[in-house]
Formats: sequence, C-alpha cells, structure tokens
Amino acid sequence: MNKKIEIQRLGLKDYKETWDYQEKLFREILDLKICNRRENLEEETPNYLLMLEHPHVYTLGKSGKAEHLLLSEADLENRGAKYYKINRGGDITYHGPGQLVGYPILDLDNFFTDIHKYLRLLEETIILTLRDFGLKPERSEGETGVWLDVGTPYARKICAMGVRASRWVTMHGFALNVNADLGYFDHIIPCGIQGKAVTSLNVELGRKEVSLNEVEEKLLRHFASIFEAKLVRSVSEKIS
Repeated sequence: MNKKIEIQRLGLKDYKETWDYQEKLFREILDLKICNRRENLEEETPNYLLMLEHPHVYTLGKSGKAEHLLLSEADLENRGAKYYKINRGGDITYHGPGQLVGYPILDLDNFFTDIHKYLRLLEETIILTLRDFGLKPERSEGETGVWLDVGTPYARKICAMGVRASRWVTMHGFALNVNADLGYFDHIIPCGIQGKAVTSLNVELGRKEVSLNEVEEKLLRHFASIFEAKLVRSVSEKIS
C-alpha cells in the first residue's frame, strides 16, 4: 500500500480547468488499478491532494436541485461568477477567493475501503484545524460538513464537502471558508439546506483576514496524522 500523498498547491485556479485536471488524475489511477488487476501486477497507485482557491463559481452536485441557485445567467455574469453541474454528491455550493479548497484524489485501497469513514475523517481534519483557532466545530447529524452551534438557532456551516468515488478512487473534496465573501451565499440555498446560515473563519475570529497559509499548514498536519499518510510536496505545479 502506498501511503504517500503528493501535495500540489495550485493557487487561484479556474473551476473547470481544475475539474478537468482532477478527472485526468482520477482516470490515471483507475486505469492503473484496472491494468494491475488484468495483468496480475502490483504497481503502486499514486495519491494526490490539490490545495487551491477558485474564482467565484457555483457548483451543483448530482443530487441537487437547479432551483437552489437563485440567480439568472445575466445575474451570474454581472457578479463575475460561473455555474457548473458536476459529478460529485451533494447539492449546490459556492467557491471563491478566500476559501481554502482541498481535492484529495486518493486510492482508498491504500488506506481503507469505507466511504463513510472517509467523509468522517475529512470532517475530523477540518474540526481539528478549527480547534487550533479556538473554535468549537461540530458535525450535524445527517448533514455532511462542519458546523458551529449545532442544535441552536445560530447553527452555521463553515465547511462544505462533496465527493465522488469509483473503485475506491476519490475526487472532489472540501471547501473551508477562511476569508470568504459570504454575500455570494445569499444567492443560493447552500447545500439545499433551508434556514441555516454560513460563516467564515475570519468572521468567527473577528479579524479582517486570516492567513490562508497558516490554515493550510495546520490542515495538512492534521490530514497526514488522521490518514496516517506521508505528505510529499510537489516539485512543480502540474497544471498551467
């Protein structure tokens, strides 16, 4: 089993370009697994974790409803945002600058073969990261992601998650609001959940801005520990 995970920091990248890149890595791992099985080989499959931000974009998962986007095409253009229907689970969400996005493209055969456990460990990674900043994050029963003040009228989501998996290979992932412009969430029903708010780390800490690099370093440390993985830095960006 290969527990090395290559970290690729991609900066601010277009959503569709990154989605295509995810698909490329995802397909390469799947093809290698199929070849190994067909040829009775044992070549190690690679694992990746892409860390980045996106320009303003709304994405709708396979189980989502288009009416949860409250903007017309003209409204999207006026706000400089794009919209895509994509192949992850979940409903609609927003990505934008100031949001730390992580796309683990893992062969879970290298770790464990349990999607429920995988999602819970992603949540645990975010929970531990936010605790480092003095917050008290929680899970909300029946709602994937990470929340604050669950079970109160002030419940609010700080991290959304949605994944796709095939033959135990994963893609898509999590989006943690660090310095996010929360106004963009006003134009959707986030994750299809009515009546609950969205927040960002800088808002919760009462700061104008929180260092994305600091958040990322803490997150990666917890990710490596929770998945019992060795993180390897990419020597160069693999996406133009």
